[in-house]
Amino acid sequence: MDLELDGRVALITGTSIGIGRETAKTLAAEGMRLVLVARRLELLRELQNEIFRTGAHEPLAIAKDVTAPNAHFEIRDQVLSAFGHIDVLINNAGGSRPIPVDAPEDAWEEAMALNFTAVRRLTHAFLPTMIERRWGRIINITGTSEPRGLNAAYSAKAAVHAWAKGLSREIGKYAITINSLAPGRIMSEQIVNRINPGDEHREQFARDFIPLGYFGEPKDMAYAVAFLASPKARYITGELLAIDGGMRRFAF
Repeated sequence: MDLELDGRVALITGTSIGIGRETAKTLAAEGMRLVLVARRLELLRELQNEIFRTGAHEPLAIAKDVTAPNAHFEIRDQVLSAFGHIDVLINNAGGSRPIPVDAPEDAWEEAMALNFTAVRRLTHAFLPTMIERRWGRIINITGTSEPRGLNAAYSAKAAVHAWAKGLSREIGKYAITINSLAPGRIMSEQIVNRINPGDEHREQFARDFIPLGYFGEPKDMAYAVAFLASPKARYITGELLAIDGGMRRFAF
């Protein structure tokens, strides 16, 4: 199936590793022109060169912390100078760690800044060009709505879900869609180093909690992103879709 993505412009945050990196490679293979945003310039350069060596368009790499006060404006201006517009915005940058009940205020502010405020700011920075062109796709990589404990990122990502649902009702008339994808156990640095370290531990967790019986790979997220980014997904907006092998225990 032709996803009709050839030549379209996509911006992806958090592209240095994991889901963001695989999403960039998948969209490049579909012929998209990419803007790669992450903090680690050396990893951005590696991905930029890897994509270019495949014969795809050479991506624009922007080393930027998306939580910096004016990052959304600086990224927007650089992208518009290079391409004039974007068609697809993929808000992938984020992070998550448990916090104690007596966590200091800056722990909450840090989590909200990365997982909600940066997403909102960057989206609204690019919305005028999407509205002017009367077409766009916004995809948020978020997380669980089933908290296992206190984690400021859970609250931030729940805020993204509510904001995206509300925004979908305002921008649908311009043929702009916005959706959120909640990854389950997708293999990443966080999974391997902190959340589920050790092959045996991961295998046991998968047997106990994941109906499909295994952890996902970044490509499982990337394929879903590619579909939602395409014109084929024109009638899906304001939705939250779990990519988790059936791990969630509730029906939306």
